[in-house]
Amino acid sequence: PLPLLTEERRKELVKVVRDEAENARVAIRNIRRDAISDYRELLKEKEISEDESHRAEDNIQKITDQHINLIEKSLTDKESSLLEI
Repeated sequence: PLPLLTEERRKELVKVVRDEAENARVAIRNIRRDAISDYRELLKEKEISEDESHRAEDNIQKITDQHINLIEKSLTDKESSLLEI
């Protein structure tokens, strides 16, 4: 059997969880940046119209927001489960 976590160890684990959540948010933002730059490149090459580019950027932003909200929800749930005794 494993011993119960101490208060200090719980706080350390919460810090680790927060760091991982921040890394996930940064990764999602990097993907968003790359996708938007790809669409802007297509726009420069006249392969898509400005309307299509704006629509794509809006969709990318919506998807990004959804995934960041999922990360925030998971972070909140995990923090509360770690801190409860």
